[in-house]
Amino acid sequence: MTSPDFPDTSSMLALLGPAGGLEVAVDRPDADVVALPLTVVLCHPLSTEGGSISNKVVTMAARSLRELGANTVRFNFRGVGQSAGSFDHGNGELQDLLAVVAWVREQRPDDDLWLAGFSFGAYVSLRANDTVLPDALISIAPPAGRWDFDKIVTPVCPWLVIQGENDEIVDPQAVYDWIDTLKRKPDLVRMPDTSHFFHRKLIDLRGALQHGVKHWLPAA
Repeated sequence: MTSPDFPDTSSMLALLGPAGGLEVAVDRPDADVVALPLTVVLCHPLSTEGGSISNKVVTMAARSLRELGANTVRFNFRGVGQSAGSFDHGNGELQDLLAVVAWVREQRPDDDLWLAGFSFGAYVSLRANDTVLPDALISIAPPAGRWDFDKIVTPVCPWLVIQGENDEIVDPQAVYDWIDTLKRKPDLVRMPDTSHFFHRKLIDLRGALQHGVKHWLPAA
């Protein structure tokens, strides 16, 4: 499989990943937005619980970033949608992410590259951060207490964590306790009355995300 060029318009495409083809959605900023030299790779929640690139939190996060001028790249982890392979407990999924990042950097060498993830996707992107060394990192409901965070290297880049206070899947206190152990802490946004999937709070998520990252955006 030949690596495709980065598309000029929003497109679905296939990349060759470690386990076979990876289904990828590339979206460009709308025509009325000043495009920035920035591409954000977003990771979806747990594959075995229905997580995919169409998850509403992931799509809202991507939309929010495109409204600021970023390109966004969402992809299905192995075994999801048209992506080959099977669930690998975060290890193969990490390799999937690294393959997508390598393609983005090959295609967009002059862009800043950010990583973002929701739930399991936040875990995978955090695991990748010391290899990728992104220009910024966004973690939405990082699943501390559900996955092994002990070996995660604390990001050195600008880093935003958004956590719902009524999360019924990720224990908010476990997230706060984990952050308390870090020598370098992220910018933390606690969203009151907010469940794991941000039911009726997606517009609030959009605002929190855009406000949290606006000072990190590269110049047009």
